[in-house]
Amino acid sequence: MRKVIVSEFVTLDGVMEDPSWTFQFGSEEQDKFKFEELKSSDALLLGRVTYEGFAAAWPNMIEETGEYGEWMNGYPKHVVSTTLDRAEWNNSSVIKGDLAEEIAKLKKQLGKDILVFGSCSLVSTLMKLGLIDEYRLMVFPVVVGSGKRLFNEGMDMTSLKLADTRTFESGVVVLTYQKA
Repeated sequence: MRKVIVSEFVTLDGVMEDPSWTFQFGSEEQDKFKFEELKSSDALLLGRVTYEGFAAAWPNMIEETGEYGEWMNGYPKHVVSTTLDRAEWNNSSVIKGDLAEEIAKLKKQLGKDILVFGSCSLVSTLMKLGLIDEYRLMVFPVVVGSGKRLFNEGMDMTSLKLADTRTFESGVVVLTYQKA
C-alpha cells in the first residue's frame, strides 16, 4: 500500500509559510535528497494555494531543473479544494469529496508514495484524520518569528516515532517521523 508522506521546509520556530528563507542554505546535499525523495514517489497531493503556486512555476522550470522538473510536471497531482472546479496543470485532478475516502482510494492504487509539499491547511486536516504515514521535516537553522506554522494550536496530541535523521553541512537537518 502506498504511503502519504508530508515533506516540509520548516524554520526552527515551526514556520513553513513562504519558504524564501531556505535559499541561503541551499546545497548539493539538499538537492540530492529532494531528487531522491521525488524519485521514490509518483504522485503529489496538494492544497489549492500550493497547487496554484506550483502550477504557475513548474511548467516554466523544466529546462532549468531537468528530470526533477519533468517529474513535477508529469506526476499525477491531486488537489484538495472546495473552491476549484478544474485543475489546469498537466495531469491534475481536484478532490472534493470525502477526504478520508478519497485518500484511502489513492493509497490502494498501485504505485509509489504520495508526496505532500507545502499545503499547511491540508496537512492539518490530514493529520487530524490520521492519514499521514510519514513526516519529513527539513528544519532550517533560522527563526523568522511569524507565519503559518506546521503544527497549529487546537491539534490533538500525536506521538510519532523518529525513523531517520540527516544533517547537511549547511546546518539543515532532516527529521523523518512515522506513526508511533
